[in-house]
Amino acid sequence: MLCDCSTRQFVKSEVNNTSLTFRKNLSNRQSYNTINNIRQINMNSEIQTYNERQTTADKEICDLMATTIDSELTEAESKIWHAHPVWFIEGNPIVGYSKLKDSVRLLFWSGQTFEDEKLNNEGKFKAAEFRCTSTEQIDLSDLKRWLNKSRDIQWDYKNIVKRKGQLDRLK
Repeated sequence: MLCDCSTRQFVKSEVNNTSLTFRKNLSNRQSYNTINNIRQINMNSEIQTYNERQTTADKEICDLMATTIDSELTEAESKIWHAHPVWFIEGNPIVGYSKLKDSVRLLFWSGQTFEDEKLNNEGKFKAAEFRCTSTEQIDLSDLKRWLNKSRDIQWDYKNIVKRKGQLDRLK
């Protein structure tokens, strides 16, 4: 859904405030309903559908991740890619999440370059992940720091096939 800058800023402010409240008091259904309403204003409908297919606990994790990513990476385009929510900047995949058998995985395509001990290397390229089973395990300050790094540190995944598996640093 497209919105003007003033609406986007209002939503960003509300999402940030609501995410903190939501995280501190998950038993408060009003917080959950508020974040749900804000999410609908700002979230890609395919991602909203993906989140709604999860169990209650996993949906809360996915909603928190999606609203935080949307509020921090306002310039990013989001969509379902390879069956999972992913955010792109200028066509380059930056961050996404997926439901695994035992957890929800948050994946940063250039995350190994962040040099953060809370992220675990994933795969043979530059990706790193964070796994969680509840929203209490998500530290919003860590998540926001990683999102800011994901904007500033990027490897060119968009052209990895064209370059036959070679990754070049963009930023």
